[in-house]
Amino acid sequence: MAEIRKYQDAMVISQILHTARTIAIVGLSSNVLRPSNFVGFYMQRHGYTIVPVNPNEREAVGEKAYASLSDIPFKIDVVDVFRASQFVPAIAEEAVRIGAGALWLQFGVISPEGARIAEQAGLKVVVDRCMKVEHARHMGRMHWLGFNTGVVSSQRQPVA
Repeated sequence: MAEIRKYQDAMVISQILHTARTIAIVGLSSNVLRPSNFVGFYMQRHGYTIVPVNPNEREAVGEKAYASLSDIPFKIDVVDVFRASQFVPAIAEEAVRIGAGALWLQFGVISPEGARIAEQAGLKVVVDRCMKVEHARHMGRMHWLGFNTGVVSSQRQPVA
């Protein structure tokens, strides 16, 4: 677990969210009930260019889908992964080949090997974190008044 925690650094997460503009979402589904679609839609609504990467889709969130990262003809800032952990090392290698700036593994996607591949090549790495949740937390979208409470919870916090 300590190995994973090093890839959950708040400063790295914030830096990625503040500097990235183009996000390739590997495993993005056109099915609006899938978490990948909701994350893509949310990030798109907040000004990011979303690039679906899924060989089974023609388009998702209104954007052309690509079969692989290598098929994308422009620069990608972040590769966000919604695939099973066993596929991550190959995705990390491809992210390195295309010159991506970061590899982001969604909740439950944990691959120490994939993280090491990306990190050794100089990519920023985030593991087992949801990009939508982290965007809301770091960009002040979690609290209804618009400020960051620093707490992610469905329960109302007691007033001190």
